[in-house]
Amino acid sequence: MTIDHRPPFWGLGEKNPAELFAKIPTPAYILDEGQLLKNGALLSSVAEKTGAKMLLAQKAFSNFNLYPAMAPYLDGTEASGLFEARLGAEEMPGKEVHVFCAGYRERDFEAILGYADHIVFNSPGQLEKFGFRARAAGKSVGLRINPECSTQEGHAIYDPCAPGSRLGTTREQWDAQMTPALISLLDGLHFHTLCEQDADALEITLDAVEEKFGDILPGMRWLNFGGGHHITRPNYDISRLERCILRAQEHWGVEVYLEPGEAWALNAGYLLTSVLDLTENGGTKVAILDMSAACHTPDVLEMPYRPPLLGAGEPGEKKYTYRLGGPTCLSGDIIGDYSFDMPLKEGDRLIFGDMAIYTTCKNNTFNGMPLPDIWVWKKDEGLEKSTDFGYDDFKIRLGSGKR
Repeated sequence: MTIDHRPPFWGLGEKNPAELFAKIPTPAYILDEGQLLKNGALLSSVAEKTGAKMLLAQKAFSNFNLYPAMAPYLDGTEASGLFEARLGAEEMPGKEVHVFCAGYRERDFEAILGYADHIVFNSPGQLEKFGFRARAAGKSVGLRINPECSTQEGHAIYDPCAPGSRLGTTREQWDAQMTPALISLLDGLHFHTLCEQDADALEITLDAVEEKFGDILPGMRWLNFGGGHHITRPNYDISRLERCILRAQEHWGVEVYLEPGEAWALNAGYLLTSVLDLTENGGTKVAILDMSAACHTPDVLEMPYRPPLLGAGEPGEKKYTYRLGGPTCLSGDIIGDYSFDMPLKEGDRLIFGDMAIYTTCKNNTFNGMPLPDIWVWKKDEGLEKSTDFGYDDFKIRLGSGKR
């Protein structure tokens, strides 16, 4: 199933992107600070209106050099393990650090205690193993629940409530394994069931949470709604989201957390690429680019989705249609089919949008592909390079080179 509801991304206004990005070598990510601030202001307004707390899920966006700009809108960060917890603590000092991991390692846990404020466990077994240490260290302890309510269609890989899911504790597991001693450790419950969804899916999920765990929640201090809330996309039902937050606060007397990732950086980045070669196979025109779906935009293949491309249309919409692909050996290294007003030629530069999320934090060097440089389009100062990459970045992941 192709998910096609990511909105248009252009924050370029009247600026000519060919001129704006002309001096940047390709491939390169360009992060849009101005759009990040717009997203932050919207998310912060929900928090201010409802009293909920907003966290940045770093798994979607972890370009820490932009954390200072985002910090005024954030209550803290959400981490998936030790390294993200440390990043949030070091780069956003004074903010809360929340951690959820499906399975904590003994060798990491002591270090996590040094960075985290809230620690959420996935199962009663993990809670029993680590929860008493977390409580003794003064941490707020939580358990992820599984309300067994699927609101997604066609992409089970992103559905934590799919049958046989490894994520979260079901009510059956709770009743069988949660002893009074374990329950006494808990400050809160956490659920995460959504993926790029609107507040109607949250409302349905909240009904399921009430049905399964409504008798337990009055004894909790907080409830974390998880992520997957596409709050900053056009036409998102913010008023319904606010009603869901208020409902939880009023019914159960809990503090509410949300931990969106995509919503913070939605439409806040670009990927600049160049055409390396043009070929044709069985009537399909193919353009080989110097960026790779497999390496630089892995969600294009995993989700899958078709990213927006400046000046391009759907296949057949404009006169010339091309299949755009990367230079790796993977046959399926395909970004998608796009149409153009004019034929593409070698050296043409293309700009993909919505490239701040699940790109810089998820890319890889398969085939020895170089990682794109990262630039920041500063709201007031213009373009500046954040970092670049070379052979050493590829090699260091594979060994020290020492014998």
